[in-house]
Amino acid sequence: MNQTTNTILMVRPVSFRMNEQTAINNYYQKVIDGLSPETVNERAQEEFDAFVHKLKMVGVNVIVVHDTKIPDTPDSIFPNNWISFHENGDVVLYPMFAVNRRAERREDILDLLEEKGFLIENVVDYTDAEDEELYLEGTGSLLLDRVHGKAYCALSPRADEELLIEFCEDFDLGPVIFNAYQTIDDDRRLLYHTNVMMCLGENFAVICPDSIDDKQERNNVLDNLKKDGKEIISITEDQMNNFAGNMLQVRGSEGKSYIVMSAAAYKSLRKDQIEALQKHGTILSSSLDTIEACGGGSARCMMAEVFLPKA
Repeated sequence: MNQTTNTILMVRPVSFRMNEQTAINNYYQKVIDGLSPETVNERAQEEFDAFVHKLKMVGVNVIVVHDTKIPDTPDSIFPNNWISFHENGDVVLYPMFAVNRRAERREDILDLLEEKGFLIENVVDYTDAEDEELYLEGTGSLLLDRVHGKAYCALSPRADEELLIEFCEDFDLGPVIFNAYQTIDDDRRLLYHTNVMMCLGENFAVICPDSIDDKQERNNVLDNLKKDGKEIISITEDQMNNFAGNMLQVRGSEGKSYIVMSAAAYKSLRKDQIEALQKHGTILSSSLDTIEACGGGSARCMMAEVFLPKA
């Protein structure tokens, strides 16, 4: 079982903007004053293309899918929320909170992967849960420790506990469940996704412990990470708000390890944190300012890891 992969699926946007349906509980999203929707989308495309270029330059196998104008999917740039790929050939489809995000699920993407020689044995579909208004948004909600068989999950309107437990039973994973918060106008509100406050690498974890208000829950998460031999790199809430928790470790050419993040995330890190990360891989950062501002997501959200076996 591998924790990292060399192959990433990414979706190039055509109608990127602030999604009013997700802004209800994603407090990172904002409208950029004075920019037309066309300009916002153009900037997002430029950031996307530069990011893909950097990944390809170090030997990451990036499969780029182009979004379509119809249906209207402003958040298509974040595919990791609706799909995940597994080493046994399973593909998982997830139930999405925002109605307009459900249209991001595209069967032709599975066809494309099969054309590229990947083996899909089975599609596990949880999307019926949307009828009951229950959601679990992929590897945004779930941080999978594939090696140690665990799923870390911060509960929220987009991560239902019963659904999480069902997923863990189906995939033989141990759930590590907690609540994570951010401060909005002096009020503690649930974080919309786990991968905003935490990143799981092969031998390290980046985490914002201060976002877990309950001491018992916090200790349980940290104990699980320590027990599995992860070096814990703690970040502050301010760094989390700059997307420093939204990183991903990937493999480049010759199996070299890279830790991928946005320029804003990198700029927020202290020297000691950078040095700690560099023990586990080369840092690769790219400017994602428009995508972060309007989309409320960052580098990790843009990359759906492909662990499927080759046919």
